[in-house]
Amino acid sequence: MGSEAESRALVLFSGGQDSATCLAWALDRFDVVETIAFDYGQTHKIELQVREAFLSNLRDAFPDWSAKLGPDRLVEMGFLADLTGSALTGGGALETGPDGLPTSFVPGRNLLFLAAAASYGYERGLRDLVIGAGEVDFSGYPDCRDATMKALVPALSLGLGSDYDIHAPLMRCDKASTWALARELGGDAVVELILEHTHSCYRGVRDTRHDWGYGCGDCPACTLRAEGWRGYVDWFR
Repeated sequence: MGSEAESRALVLFSGGQDSATCLAWALDRFDVVETIAFDYGQTHKIELQVREAFLSNLRDAFPDWSAKLGPDRLVEMGFLADLTGSALTGGGALETGPDGLPTSFVPGRNLLFLAAAASYGYERGLRDLVIGAGEVDFSGYPDCRDATMKALVPALSLGLGSDYDIHAPLMRCDKASTWALARELGGDAVVELILEHTHSCYRGVRDTRHDWGYGCGDCPACTLRAEGWRGYVDWFR
């Protein structure tokens, strides 16, 4: 946890809608915020590529947040693609697998990401880890569950000999609520940044702009994002 003098957080910022909203949430609450992302051998790198544009535009649009925003780190974890057969790392159909989970599930991804983030934050005084995990629109991934996050807190704290905390602001949010939270935190300006400079599409399609952002329009990630956008818009009509 951050010290009383200066609260410090590390956001797992992938470049998608959820992590961008979590970044805004952290900037609204902490004195210093740093970001980290992981290249785990995804079949496309679009999400990682848009991160820089989002961070740059966020700094320009929100000077107060810019003053809090520290360094960004991209970590190579390509070995995950060698260990798993996920549709996100090896291609293949986006469907339900024989275990009942989506083939887009990357086993252990969030566990490894949080352990790596905790290790990175150890010497930097970043004990508050912020992640976009959620149980509502989480596609059935077991490493997005609240119980998983709560179990990791004592494991990381014990293993590193220091008190850590994991924040998952979207744990109870559907995508419409996620859009609404972004607006609550930074107004229409943040919503527009998320629309234009984040990416969720599993297929990496970036040449088609919809009212909810870029994507193929029919993969599970696009479907969730589009449905959430429509729900969000209906709220504010």
